[in-house]
Amino acid sequence: MSFPVPSALPVGRSLLYLVIAGVAWGTAGAAASLIFRASDLGPLALSFWRCAGGLVLLAGALTLRPRRTPRKPEPRRRRLLRILGTGIGLTVFQSAYFAAVEVTGLAVGTVVTLGAGPVLIAVGARVLLGERLGLGGLAAVAGALTGLAVLVLGGEGGDVVPAGVLLALLSASGYAAITLLTRWLGRDGGGDALTTSAWAFGIGAVGLLPMALAEGLVPHTAETGQVLWLIVYVAAVPTALAYALYFAGAAVVRAATVSVIMLLEPVSAAVIAVTVLRERLTAATVLGTLLLLAAVAGLALAEARGAAVARRKEPVAV
Repeated sequence: MSFPVPSALPVGRSLLYLVIAGVAWGTAGAAASLIFRASDLGPLALSFWRCAGGLVLLAGALTLRPRRTPRKPEPRRRRLLRILGTGIGLTVFQSAYFAAVEVTGLAVGTVVTLGAGPVLIAVGARVLLGERLGLGGLAAVAGALTGLAVLVLGGEGGDVVPAGVLLALLSASGYAAITLLTRWLGRDGGGDALTTSAWAFGIGAVGLLPMALAEGLVPHTAETGQVLWLIVYVAAVPTALAYALYFAGAAVVRAATVSVIMLLEPVSAAVIAVTVLRERLTAATVLGTLLLLAAVAGLALAEARGAAVARRKEPVAV
């Protein structure tokens, strides 16, 4: 079953937010690739700057926007759980993913992380939240996983290192925990996407700082301007903007649907790799992209229909 959504954010707009977030996340890999090519900055240091930059930008946005009182103030314990849970989950998700890519390569690290994520979320949503996918939803998830496998494994493969696979599974667990926690807390309203994101980035920056310092916090490069602009982009678009939209949308949409929509990340990354980085377009890239898009469209349509049915069943006030 699906829980009623008390949030004022419409389901359609929530789905749009999630699509934008997924596409924006896909651009982070291309930007990171360009940064790694032009400097000696490591993945953990880049992840720290991503969190720190996102924190600064969202703190500025929170300062400039008009003050507003939430319709239903969030209890202090729930707010603390939201902040700490999201921050720790975000830190594990990002740092373990970059470490997995470093150990076992981009292809294996990505397919294990993003392939295991929807499975863990679907199981967690069923066990912890009581959400049911139905046969159509299960078929969409299966199609999405198939498309992701074709998309990633259809290219040049890498050596599978067990330690890297374990790190990727740890990353997927962090991502699943964030999604499930956001959905669970979002059922009863309360909370704010910008505030949650800002606190999560703050916790992530603090947690990543020691590892970033050990890796080398300041990049050494002959192309300082390009590297700085790319770091600012990573902090602004696929971080501050994307995560704020993600947390807002994930509080309304079913957890399993969120996990599949976020598979747009590797789709947008594949498009950028072909159009911007001039990587070769393969049949696997085309097939995997089409399968993922079909799964995203199917689950989005099912979510919108479910919301419409729920609204029709609501009692009319007299």
